[in-house]
Amino acid sequence: MRYVAVGLLSALLLSLAAAAWGDEIPLTASQIVPAGEGKVSFKHDRNKNTRFTVHAKHLARPDSLTPAKTEYVVWVQARGKDPQNAGTLKLNDNLEGSLAGTTPYQTFDIMVTAEENANADRPSGPEVLRGTVQHH
Repeated sequence: MRYVAVGLLSALLLSLAAAAWGDEIPLTASQIVPAGEGKVSFKHDRNKNTRFTVHAKHLARPDSLTPAKTEYVVWVQARGKDPQNAGTLKLNDNLEGSLAGTTPYQTFDIMVTAEENANADRPSGPEVLRGTVQHH
């Protein structure tokens, strides 16, 4: 009986943790990073903003791409709007990285591109990951 109660409590806590964060979608990797994997975790807040975190792994270092680049930049683009630079996705020694941000959009595309400059005002380098966040 005690094990059943502990199991039920564990399941309840896990489901509450998942509900508290929100949803998650996979990102599609391009052919220039065939081993690349990514996902976006997101949550819509009471002010109708979306908090998101991009998680990536197995990406090649941007300086090993052809042509070589210096940074991975995360972009947020709502339908009919220009892409906005959400920040730089820095990779660790295990070729994993993440970036958290907030946007006023509830439905938008997330793109990760390899760029020469972290402060780029529009994507110009090759796209390595892409996905779409949609309000439910």
